[in-house]
Amino acid sequence: MDTLQTLTLHTDHRGVATLALNRPQVHNAFNDVVITELSHLLSRLGADPAVRVVVLTGVGESFSAGGDLGWMQSMIGFSAAENEADARQLANLLELLDRLPKPTIARVNGNALGGGVGLVACCDIAVGAADAKFGLTEVRLGLAPATIAPYVIRAIGARAARRYFLTGERFDARHALRIGLLHEAVAAPALDATVNTLVEHLLHGGPQALVACKRLVEDVQTAADRDALKRDTAALIARLRVSDEGQEGLRAFFARRAPEWMR
Repeated sequence: MDTLQTLTLHTDHRGVATLALNRPQVHNAFNDVVITELSHLLSRLGADPAVRVVVLTGVGESFSAGGDLGWMQSMIGFSAAENEADARQLANLLELLDRLPKPTIARVNGNALGGGVGLVACCDIAVGAADAKFGLTEVRLGLAPATIAPYVIRAIGARAARRYFLTGERFDARHALRIGLLHEAVAAPALDATVNTLVEHLLHGGPQALVACKRLVEDVQTAADRDALKRDTAALIARLRVSDEGQEGLRAFFARRAPEWMR
């Protein structure tokens, strides 16, 4: 997949990959081609040791309007089995983004609706333009935000999800910040500087440690056995301390020099 139809990709000298939805004429709504291309690129970026951070954004005025209306119209005649197979492709994409072994930042340059909110919720960090609008509008089409629900509910909580899943109302970036969908909401001209500051923070972290931190959050959230969790977290810090990266990080700290992963 050398020629991209629906995305752009730029990786800079630091290993920061910026992946942009590139269908501005339809507000970066996604269809089966977007899902296929995005899944392919995320898999490739996740496996590339030279890539340190992935930034997800949109070209034009919108981040993503969710499902493409033409694509959705074509599925009206699909059987239940065909619809389920199609929905699984999106579910797989969301899981891939959520579990990517790289830090991810959603650079929300404009409106995010429906599945676009799901993409934001799957990223580790989300920064949005202050004038961006958000909405979980599926119910107004007689549908539910099913595939994105695990990630959106985790981000905003069950109470807020009940309201916005049911009403389909739109809300602004300030409210998205308040309920936990965004980490920061900034004026549009400050968006790139804010994202770059976060990128710099991430580049200071050891690559293996960053992956471990992502897994740690999920493991702690889902742990049912507190004794097992205690054993697992103790084992994790022990493994990291004796790893090559951990040893390098500690030596660099005490020698007051930059660790190898920052050179």
